[in-house]
Amino acid sequence: MTAPVSSIRNLGPASDAAFARAGITSADELRALGPDEAYRRLIASGTRPHFIGYYAMVMGLQGRPWNDAQGAEKVALRARFDAIKAAAAGSPGSGLPADLADFLDRHGIRQS
Repeated sequence: MTAPVSSIRNLGPASDAAFARAGITSADELRALGPDEAYRRLIASGTRPHFIGYYAMVMGLQGRPWNDAQGAEKVALRARFDAIKAAAAGSPGSGLPADLADFLDRHGIRQS
């Protein structure tokens, strides 16, 4: 039997359900996809993007505590997250231009 997503440090039962909606049902699948592609799929499946969730997953895949990212590493993670989020917001099927989707997300008024 394969280990669930929640067997990865920092990820719990809610992560199992969210990643399953994105078609990722095991820790091995998540590791094979890598954090950026896995998070892209998570957003595409309807999960609202959240930076802390993203970097907690990245840290967990490295076996580190969720709040371990500091300084330049955290800045680089934020840039990666923003790129994933922007690509998802402007992806076909969203129906919104990327800049409008980003504005609505930043202000917490976009309905998924």
